[in-house]
Amino acid sequence: MLSDIEIAQSIKPKNIKEIAKVAGIDEKYLEEYGKYKAKIDLSLLKDKVQEKAKLILVTAITPTPAGEGKTTTTIGLADGLKSLGKKVMVALREPSLGPVFGVKGGAAGGGYAQVVPMEDINLHFTGDFHAIGAANNLLAAMLDNHIYQGNELGFDLTKITWKRCVDMNDRQLRFITDGQGGKFNGVERADGYDITVASEIMAILCLATSITDLKRRLGQIIVGYTSDDRPITAHDLKAEGAMTALLKDALKPNLVQTLEGTPALVHGGPFANIAHGCNSVMATKMALRLGDYVVTEAGFGADLGAEKFLDIKCRVANLVPSAVVIVATIRALKMHGGMAKEELKEENLEALTKGLPNLLRHVKNIQNVYQLPAVVAINRFPTDTDQEIDLVIKKCQDLGVKAILSTVWQDGGKGGIKLAEEVIKLCDEPKHFTYSYDLDMSITAKIEAVVQKIYGGKGIKVLTSAKEQIAKLEKLGFGNLPICIAKTQYSFSDDATKLGAPDDFIVTVKNVKISAGAEFIVVLTGKIMTMPGLPKVPAAEGIDVDEDGKIKGLF
Repeated sequence: MLSDIEIAQSIKPKNIKEIAKVAGIDEKYLEEYGKYKAKIDLSLLKDKVQEKAKLILVTAITPTPAGEGKTTTTIGLADGLKSLGKKVMVALREPSLGPVFGVKGGAAGGGYAQVVPMEDINLHFTGDFHAIGAANNLLAAMLDNHIYQGNELGFDLTKITWKRCVDMNDRQLRFITDGQGGKFNGVERADGYDITVASEIMAILCLATSITDLKRRLGQIIVGYTSDDRPITAHDLKAEGAMTALLKDALKPNLVQTLEGTPALVHGGPFANIAHGCNSVMATKMALRLGDYVVTEAGFGADLGAEKFLDIKCRVANLVPSAVVIVATIRALKMHGGMAKEELKEENLEALTKGLPNLLRHVKNIQNVYQLPAVVAINRFPTDTDQEIDLVIKKCQDLGVKAILSTVWQDGGKGGIKLAEEVIKLCDEPKHFTYSYDLDMSITAKIEAVVQKIYGGKGIKVLTSAKEQIAKLEKLGFGNLPICIAKTQYSFSDDATKLGAPDDFIVTVKNVKISAGAEFIVVLTGKIMTMPGLPKVPAAEGIDVDEDGKIKGLF
């Protein structure tokens, strides 16, 4: 069996100019980065005003170590739509180097449903993440220089909230002390690093609607507080102009292609925990101007990525999805039913029955809370039995939703045609899209609405410190912003061990903070890692390059 990289390298991609022509992008908008990738100038958005495409969101059940194949399904569905003669665009996130060299892998799809050049996309690509890291660290450098030069703004050194970042899994950098070595080397203080995808600048870049909006949002970033809790911003440090200069090219969406030549915009990659987990607004808006169907995805399960896509990104960008695809695997559902990963090859209808409520709750949320048409994509594995598949299809039918087999990993677009046909039907259905909460609700009420409506929980417990933070944010005028709940991705609850579809649980709100540039409130319900570490045997150990410069071992 060929690996993903071997499959990708076995297929000759088309020149990016040909892909641009397929997408209807004039060469005057094209900024080529070699033969197979390019950036698209933002002037295209001014010249092509009408958003004509149907927007399709691909999400998934609650993740498990067995894997779900959300990105693979997204790409295969797009190729399936193309096979049916539809003009289609894909809009995806960029991978982070941390997972690429760690344990999770990249984010370019898999098997015969990939975007290419997958080596470039999974590594340096067009330098967007490097630019975001540079802008983040420029702000950190200007902050510490301001303190060193006299601290005119009155930073309280114990209340600095801005961290440095690097796009690598490096646990050694989570908590550091810098500025050591005497007064000529800075002011000594406690500090730390986040991985680049966790930087607020990543979230800002992905929510910005123009260069002007990007600069405005960058200026709003709160980097610390005075001793009397007055917020100090990047604008106070006069940093947003230089930061925007570093990011002006990174704001332009990146054009690549699927293995079957479907145009794909791969741009941005915020965390789906402390941020919203979706590709950029600019790329989505551009795709909607170019295609008749746009297939995009959101991170983790529907309770995290899809919730934030719908409650945050759709508000900001004034988007209304035409259909939602919920990806599930028999393997993952059996894990939610209590099976160990090592046993998943064995047929087990009892475990599958116990795990199915996880899928069904996600379906109900999309249909009943957001009032959007949905279809379930069963990402088939060779070990799935006909009895197991029939059980999932029947349970979905009982709920009034179709479940369709997808074999895009093995068959590419051909394996996604049936799914594509159902999606086309759903896109033509009437929709009455609603959010899960109103912005004029209190911060506490918004959190409770998501916990009860989306997670299926009983309610929330807000710790005293979090109550104080909420009161402070509402006093500062941030109470009308959307919320971004950070919790484990492995459960509807805030307890990763509660698999399936738990109910009657309480979610504990431990901390609440503001991402003023991204313009959402981050609600922390547990210990969310913003700087991952490498596993005992990192994927990096298996990656190599031969004498011709050909990369091997990259999945």
